[in-house]
Amino acid sequence: MTKKALLVGINDYAPAGAGGPDLRGCVNDVRDMANTLNVLGIVPAAPTTMRILTDARATRAAILTSFRWLLTGAKRGDVLVFYYSGHGSQVIDVGGEEVDQRDETLCPHDYATAGMIKDDDLRSLLAALPPGVNLDVILDSCHSGSATREMPPSMMADELLGEPAFATRYIEPPLDYGFFLDANPSIPLRSLMKPGGMEGGRRDAVAVPGLNHVVWAGCRDNQTSAEAPIGGVWRGVFTYNYCKALRGAGLAVTRRRLDAQVTVNVRGMGYAQVGQLEGTNIALDERVFT
Repeated sequence: MTKKALLVGINDYAPAGAGGPDLRGCVNDVRDMANTLNVLGIVPAAPTTMRILTDARATRAAILTSFRWLLTGAKRGDVLVFYYSGHGSQVIDVGGEEVDQRDETLCPHDYATAGMIKDDDLRSLLAALPPGVNLDVILDSCHSGSATREMPPSMMADELLGEPAFATRYIEPPLDYGFFLDANPSIPLRSLMKPGGMEGGRRDAVAVPGLNHVVWAGCRDNQTSAEAPIGGVWRGVFTYNYCKALRGAGLAVTRRRLDAQVTVNVRGMGYAQVGQLEGTNIALDERVFT
C-alpha cells in the first residue's frame, strides 16, 4: 500500500516579498498538517512520500505537476492526501458545463500571470483515479466573495489596537470575470468539487454518489475561510481545529464524526464559518484515511 501527500501553503503571493495579497498562516498550516500526517502514521515524512510546496515554489505549474505525481501509479488501497492552504476565488464558467455558471478556483503563487487552478483542472485529473484509491482533498481557502465573517468578541481588543484580528482567504477574480459575476448576482455559489449546503442552521456531511475522493472544505460555498492568531501564531481556523481534533481522536474515528467535531470546535472559538465534508455514504462512514 502506497501512502503519499501533496501539501501546499502560500503566504507570499507574487510579486515575491511585500506587495502581493499576502497571508500569514498558510505555511504554519502546512507544517501542522505535515506533522499530523506523520505522527499518526497516515503519510511518512519523507521526500519520496510527501511533497511540500510553499510560497514562490507553489506556482501553478508546480502544483499541477505535483498533483499528477500524487496520482501517478495509484492503485486500490493506496492512501493519498492533497492539502491546500491559501487564497481561493471563483470565475465565470465560460464553458457552460457548470449548473451554477461558476468555476471555483485555487490561487497559486503566480495566479496573476499564470492563472488560477479551476475546479475543472482538478476534476480532469481526478477522472483517471482508479477505483478503491483513498484520496482525501483538504482545502482551507475561501469559496465565495460575497460573505464576511463576524469577528469573535474575544478578538475585538486586538482589532482596536490596530492589529488585524483575522483575515479571509479570498482573492478577487480578474476584472472581466468579476464583472460578469457582479452582473449576475442571482447565480448561486457552490463548493469546489460538488454542491452541498446547510438548512436551518443544521449542517451535515454531504453524500455524493459516485464521487471517487473525499473533500474537506474549510467553509461552506457562501462563506469565507478565516486565518487568525491562535496562541500567538497565525493559523487557518479550519486547519488548526482539523489537526487538533484528528490528533485527539486518532485513526479510529469516522470521517463523519471527525467532521462534526471540527464544526463544534470552530463554532466554540466564535467563528461562523462551517466546514463542508463531501463523499459517498460509504466513505463518510469509514474510518479516516481508509
